[in-house]
Amino acid sequence: MEFDFIIIGAGSAGCVLANRLSAVPGHRVALVEAGGRDRSPWIHVPVGYFKTMGNPSTDWCFETEFDPGLNGRSIPWPRGKVLGGSSSINGLLYVRGQPQDYDYWRQLGNPGWSWEDVLPHFQRAESWQGAASGNGMNLRGTDGPLIVSPMRLRRQIVDLWIEAAVNAGYRRNPDYNAENQEGVGHFQQTEFRGRRCSSAVAYLRPAEKRKNLTVFTGTTAVRLCMADGRMTGLRIRRDRSGEETELKADREVVLSAGSIGSPQILMLSGIGDGAELGRHGIAVRKELPGVGRNLQDHLQARPVFCTSLPTINIEINNWLKQAAIAVRYLLTRTGPMTMAASLGTGFLKTRSELDSPDIQFHIQPFSADSPGQGTHGFSAFTASVLQLRPESTGRIRLRSADPGDPPEIHPNYLATPTDCRTLVDGIRIARRIARHEPLASHVTAEHSPGPDVADDDDNAILDWARSTATTIYHPTGTCRMGPESDPGAVVDERLRIRGISGLRVADASIMPTIVSGNTNAPAIMIGEKAAEMILEDARTGP
Repeated sequence: MEFDFIIIGAGSAGCVLANRLSAVPGHRVALVEAGGRDRSPWIHVPVGYFKTMGNPSTDWCFETEFDPGLNGRSIPWPRGKVLGGSSSINGLLYVRGQPQDYDYWRQLGNPGWSWEDVLPHFQRAESWQGAASGNGMNLRGTDGPLIVSPMRLRRQIVDLWIEAAVNAGYRRNPDYNAENQEGVGHFQQTEFRGRRCSSAVAYLRPAEKRKNLTVFTGTTAVRLCMADGRMTGLRIRRDRSGEETELKADREVVLSAGSIGSPQILMLSGIGDGAELGRHGIAVRKELPGVGRNLQDHLQARPVFCTSLPTINIEINNWLKQAAIAVRYLLTRTGPMTMAASLGTGFLKTRSELDSPDIQFHIQPFSADSPGQGTHGFSAFTASVLQLRPESTGRIRLRSADPGDPPEIHPNYLATPTDCRTLVDGIRIARRIARHEPLASHVTAEHSPGPDVADDDDNAILDWARSTATTIYHPTGTCRMGPESDPGAVVDERLRIRGISGLRVADASIMPTIVSGNTNAPAIMIGEKAAEMILEDARTGP
């Protein structure tokens, strides 16, 4: 039970680390995952997120605390509890974010994290199946483990929305993952030949053949083990037997348990805010007040428009149609079962004077109250809109000192005037695009917010958003990266926990600020960059 490296969490970044670190034959690597193996067929069928989200065998099924910004509501926060983590249950959407996001990280005092610095790691990760991009320069990777494909499934209502957005004055953008994110177009997805390409499929599956990699599933990280300011290993509990034992780490422990799990494990191990730890009788081993703070997420408002055109709602409204779709998928790997969570997207500005887009659209050829409840009984599409760079921050707090208890999640949504104004303006833009042809003549009614919410009434629009908006599954920032002068920073620019030797964090929790878009691709990039830094230090010494 002795290893050189112990990785906690087999999610988007953890699988990358397991692959890259075990590629060096002399390294003994352990990968510890609380969930099970990714055997469920619904994980690998792209549309399977309807079955895996909210399913306790694949989803942690977290719920937030009652949030004032959501009119006192608590909402579900799905996170993957399986090999591949959230990359095994997400909507398959691949978004790098804006170059400005990463340049801002560098400006905050994190050298090595500018767009120029992180682009090679995005390229190393991906195998782009589409055309070259960006002013004659190919900014895409072509031989990485992660298959990234243009959207194969098309629906007329989504194409009409894109054309209507262009007619409303927004630019068409064939590749939002190039240097200019702004515009409307179709999403890119982590899918290959009709099957999901999760981090587990792309990175872990090939690495598991190596004798120097040991994968523990169904294994809870109880607490980190430390002596004389150095990380020595990890206390684990095998969930089936309840047996506890210790894994020893000769070199490093790497936390990749995500923006909820990583701060929880740190706090359970006595690393965090002393007052917070004292509430639960946990002895302080390292005072780091930023652990669990700086929580950011993308909150989506979901305008729904009824249409005279057929949508997925109608395509699956009886068992015969569903059976035909299933047969088509089994025989050809095509059709609605290959559908990502959204088909169309737009990265737009709510105000012309902005330097870069501040809202994102997810255009779905269906409508539903939640992924697990099924689609509405009428033909409709959803024009989900979110604010890309919210100012509001929340926190993760321990519920108890028991690692089996889920932590408290306090998102603190819509806590600033800018956040409220931006989301209200985004909802107005969704309505405005729906009034443009060639889409307008096919819109029969606005289901929500609906005619009772006037377009010139900021308060009514905001109240509708507070009463109905939900997460789009992008929690970040709870172990943020920053310079020594930043009292809230948890890790340095090489992702090392401040003041503790042999411990790093490598997942979306290290983001100083949330990226402008979906977070799976950046999490994989963070795994790639972390692996490179760990291997550098293993060769030369930290």
